[in-house]
Amino acid sequence: QVQLVESGGGLVQPGGSLTLSCTASGSAFSTYSINWYRQTPGKGREPVARISTGDRTTYADFVDDRFTISRDNANNMASLQMNLLIPEDTALYLCNANRPAAHGVESIWGQGTQVTVSS
Repeated sequence: QVQLVESGGGLVQPGGSLTLSCTASGSAFSTYSINWYRQTPGKGREPVARISTGDRTTYADFVDDRFTISRDNANNMASLQMNLLIPEDTALYLCNANRPAAHGVESIWGQGTQVTVSS
């Protein structure tokens, strides 16, 4: 099983960029699909992007080609490159790793990293 730690959040002006990282400890990182979610008091938790074990990527509609998810299995890391940030992107961003398990799905969460987009 892996443990996840997110980093890279912070305060950025509208139109700016941030790269979030999700670093995993433990083994078998490459066997997990990696997801980024974001959470706000008003909208709750919503999916942002996903990268499968085979590097297939999917994005929420609101991403609109502004974000790129990637993974580096050799270094047990995943990243979310975010460009053209808008105030509505302000949220706690969480990394999630999941894979099929004997009795369902094994799902692991990090603690999150805060992103604030404001002038």
